[in-house]
Amino acid sequence: MAAERSAADILDAAVHVREAARSATTGETGVDAVLVALSEVMAYDHASLARWDPLRRCHTTLAGTYPDDATAYIETRLHQDPVFPVLRGPDRGGLWLTDVPRRLLAASPGFQEVLSPLGIEDGVAQCLFAADGRYVGMLNVSTRAPLRTADPARAAVTLLTEALAAAVDPRACPPSEEAATAPDPARGTLRPGGLSPRELQVLAELTAGRTNREIAERLYITPRTVGTHIEHILAKLDLPNRAAAAARAAAWGIEPSS
Repeated sequence: MAAERSAADILDAAVHVREAARSATTGETGVDAVLVALSEVMAYDHASLARWDPLRRCHTTLAGTYPDDATAYIETRLHQDPVFPVLRGPDRGGLWLTDVPRRLLAASPGFQEVLSPLGIEDGVAQCLFAADGRYVGMLNVSTRAPLRTADPARAAVTLLTEALAAAVDPRACPPSEEAATAPDPARGTLRPGGLSPRELQVLAELTAGRTNREIAERLYITPRTVGTHIEHILAKLDLPNRAAAAARAAAWGIEPSS
């Protein structure tokens, strides 16, 4: 059991998780390998890694071992659970089941309808954020046996969040995938599809279904300029219309600023 191992053993296992996450990010292995490696850090009964789809506003499970009904809850209802705002709060730390206030558990359909019937006693739900602050997905891990309060697995999971976020982030997809990228000389990073910074802003606005005039008002440009940017976006991405562009943006995890 991971709870009986030394902190050094668990940290060594965490290194293997990071390696698996990097391989998943580059496309060398699947995300399921990340969960297999994670089982060496923390013995679990169920676990999943899910990607957030900002266009459909739901999660998509990339790898997981939960029963179908639990997976469906994670994908379609978890973001509406009373616990979720706590998970995505400013602290952005993992929320361990034994640390959740009882009143919050009593109000949580996820616990009452999904976890409790499975006999779950402990585990963690960890929101995953990209380096630029985007919410990209979630790690869920559940155990039937309670963990020690000072279990080193708690610290290890926290240390792994950056690598796990990269593994589920659609912008971190391998070059062989559809989302081709191009260098941004101004920032020394990669821009999806070779789009300019302004084109990326317009593309993000399309995911919200806004009209050219609405986008123009938000970006302080003219509707005609918005139309020109959209034409360039469609040409660069070889897409037929703005709906297809919005879908591509969602696949990349691009969202408009609030």
